Amino acid sequence: MRAFIIRPFGVKSGIDFDAVEAQLIAPALARLHIEGRTTGEVIEAGNIREDMFQMLLVSDVVVADISIDNANAYYELGIRHALREKRTFLIRAKGMTNDVPFDLRTDRYLAYDAATPGGSLAQLFEGLKATIASERQDSPVFRVLPELREQDRSRFLPLPREFREEVEYAAKSRLIGKLALLAYEAKESLWESEALRLVGREQFRAKVFEPASATFEDLRGIDPLDREANLLLGTIYQRLGDLAKSEVALRRVAGHPDASPKDRAEAFSLLGRNLKMQWRESWQGLPPERRRSQALRSPLLMQSYDAYVKGFRQDLNYFYSGLNALAMLTIVLKLAEGLKDEWVDLFSDRPEAERSTTQLETQRRLLAGAVEFSLHASKQYIQQTGQPDPWVEISLAEFCFLTSDGPGQVVHCYDTALAGQPDFMSDSVRTQLALYQELELLVNNVARVIEVLAPQATASATAQKSPRTILFTGHQVDAPRRKEPRFPADKGPLARAAIREAIEQEVHRYGSAVGLAGAASGGDILFHEVCAELGVATKLYLALPPESYVTESVAPGGPDWVARFYAIQSRFPSAPVLSRTKDLPGWLRHRAGYSIWQRNNLWMLNEALTAGPQHVTLIALWNGKAGDGPGGTADMIHIARERGAETRVLDSNAIFGLPVPSAPKEA
Repeated sequence: MRAFIIRPFGVKSGIDFDAVEAQLIAPALARLHIEGRTTGEVIEAGNIREDMFQMLLVSDVVVADISIDNANAYYELGIRHALREKRTFLIRAKGMTNDVPFDLRTDRYLAYDAATPGGSLAQLFEGLKATIASERQDSPVFRVLPELREQDRSRFLPLPREFREEVEYAAKSRLIGKLALLAYEAKESLWESEALRLVGREQFRAKVFEPASATFEDLRGIDPLDREANLLLGTIYQRLGDLAKSEVALRRVAGHPDASPKDRAEAFSLLGRNLKMQWRESWQGLPPERRRSQALRSPLLMQSYDAYVKGFRQDLNYFYSGLNALAMLTIVLKLAEGLKDEWVDLFSDRPEAERSTTQLETQRRLLAGAVEFSLHASKQYIQQTGQPDPWVEISLAEFCFLTSDGPGQVVHCYDTALAGQPDFMSDSVRTQLALYQELELLVNNVARVIEVLAPQATASATAQKSPRTILFTGHQVDAPRRKEPRFPADKGPLARAAIREAIEQEVHRYGSAVGLAGAASGGDILFHEVCAELGVATKLYLALPPESYVTESVAPGGPDWVARFYAIQSRFPSAPVLSRTKDLPGWLRHRAGYSIWQRNNLWMLNEALTAGPQHVTLIALWNGKAGDGPGGTADMIHIARERGAETRVLDSNAIFGLPVPSAPKEA
């Protein structure tokens, strides 16, 4: 998150405003992991007016010091109040004799002691935390103009071209860990929210739902009511089996005053799907003779129908919701027809049950007409635009399945829809039909359609267990002029034996494994060689192109290591490379002290964690001492533990018989 600080500068009216920022505002923002900037920093960067307006518009929170009558501060505060309805926090020194402007007198502000501003740090921290979490309007402009709406911030947050290109490349190359790295690196940038949105979309398209949920949760941390984040989280949590979280996200969209009809339609439709899943779970495990009765009695059946209908009413172009509502209502009526006594038991008497049946049949006729019109309108649209959508044809076939009593016509519709389409579409239809098979509904239609579907892919007799991911990090072999020994050149055999034992233990515990590592002289190369001897597949990741990588990370160990590097690299001619040079891209300039090596470690770690932290072991050949710079072995171990991966440290001092380093351990 980003903050903008509105304040006077220097000492004015006896208050050192620079000290107030240093002792009070900056520490509070740091505790909340929020980056802050002032107008002074914008002046140093140039183009003050445009940059200031942008910061006031897009900053997630603004802290404004209104202790004195400072024209610039009030001008900036006025702009903020005109552009953003909430998350502007006011502070003021105690004992000031000047009056607060009349239009701010009703606003709350934090009073601090100008002599010891740090004394109010705890109160400011709690106040900012509550402000960020609150949806309360604090802008007097928006309070007196209730119909006024904020501008969409995304229009004012253009993403750097290089960042966008890195995301596109990572997505096309299925470098799932690189996507997670880019989301992490974009944090605290001015355009953080749009970067998270772009990365999250690509993760969603790649169907990596755990990383996608983390990315969209970060976006929702900036704006809890972000409509796209909540809609996609509704689907993501549905796929992950957490229907409670899915419902929370979807209801934020359904109840959002600025949500479009299409967004509301999708939200209600997904809520209907959640209810449908819960309804199926309520009877699927029962014996066949009890399923139909329980399916009819469950209130979730009509709740799902109601949610789908509500979605369709929001946007009649959203035929998906209407078609599902028609399906659920058809199931209700077919079950009621076949289980007359159970249906009557749901009402006070038989006449009431009959009236309900008549009402539902009328609803079904009206709904079927609206859905048919919506489907044909969508078909006409895609024909006019020349953008074919096979799901429209399949939806038309499903409509025929639900409304036609002639199996021949139904088969013809599915034949037309599935002609020339990949087999997974037949599998999708088969999955939809399974519901009717389980409840013994529309039996003739189901039987005839199944006959024309492509053969179902044969499932393997036994599900294969995912291999354990072993990520390796370790010291490079000592260069000839290194003063303090860490990995002496003659200790290679000892390191090889220790690495081999660790890999064998992982394979013994988990049955199979795949290794990930760089190829620096020393531990990395030994890891690849040992894995090859044990028949464990490995993946190679390079921070730089091979020639540059050799210069930086291999050649200092001597020519033998260089030859061994190229022997490994020849097995991975298309190994992914993080960067063409050691220089970081311009869009990363907001990260002070960040290096290509730190970035490389985070990249490899994120690639490994794609399998899930519960499936990852980090093996580290390490002496327990912080490395020569950021991004070393100590960093990797710390981050892996923080993310929940298992770590195994091979104590290089004990292995090589070296004295324990005097510096304290950091991980």
